[in-house]
Amino acid sequence: MLVACLDLEGVLVPEIWINVAERTGIGELRRTTRDEPDYDKLMRQRIEILDRHALGLVDIQRVIGTMEPLPDARGFLDWLRERFQVVVLSDTFDQFSKPLMRKLGWPTLFCNTLEIDARGRIAGYRLRQPDGKRKAVEALHALEFRVVAVGDSYNDTAMLAAADAGILFRPPDNVVREFPAFPVTRDYEGLREAVAAAAARLCPAG
Repeated sequence: MLVACLDLEGVLVPEIWINVAERTGIGELRRTTRDEPDYDKLMRQRIEILDRHALGLVDIQRVIGTMEPLPDARGFLDWLRERFQVVVLSDTFDQFSKPLMRKLGWPTLFCNTLEIDARGRIAGYRLRQPDGKRKAVEALHALEFRVVAVGDSYNDTAMLAAADAGILFRPPDNVVREFPAFPVTRDYEGLREAVAAAAARLCPAG
């Protein structure tokens, strides 16, 4: 049996932090895992920027509430779930995810948790486990599943490498240059074709 593991931001929904940057006018918050491979460094920078501008969780949730999935993301996800088991593996947070998961039809999501202080300030974050995307793929392998993984950023590449087939979706040029072994897709039609081809190769009887 095959499981499709998908990143969330950049694959199914727009980048949350870019939307926050656009709504608040804080250009520093545009930096994402498409630019910075060190996730802990990136999150510490984000928390410092939010503190400096006196922004809390509610301000980010207000932005997320206005966001929609990428065009045709729901259609692609429905197509995928008709054929395979699907898990969304994301570095986002429980406190961010619910409005977007509702609009995507509540797919299974593994993500992380923010630490919020009494003032509603983001004081830190807790990873579900270090390198959680790769370890989730390895756990699925231990359960005798084959895995196709889809991502777009530096923080997805370990997951893609661990999967039986890893596919980049709309990645930035810097990620493509550094990880040329992964096939690149630019739209959901191409992604459907790439996933279907991988599934046919990995599970020919299914």
